[in-house]
Amino acid sequence: MAGTERKDDERKGPHGEGNYDATRQYNEGLKDHVQHHDIEREARDAEPKSEEEAREMEAAEREGRNRSRGEDGSPPGKGSGKG
Repeated sequence: MAGTERKDDERKGPHGEGNYDATRQYNEGLKDHVQHHDIEREARDAEPKSEEEAREMEAAEREGRNRSRGEDGSPPGKGSGKG
């Protein structure tokens, strides 16, 4: 890269929650996927194959929700005031 030449992404700097470029890229990718894949089949393929697998998936989902809320169950940044 020579002198003052920079890519568009470098000129824009860091993005916050309003990252329109990332949103646009995500939406384009999602649209492309929906147009070119059998979504219903993919959903069926993702279903648990047994009761044990269903319980494991539910436990993993519960753990993910707990982590996103924080250990005390409150939303991120809204903790119990400890720490």
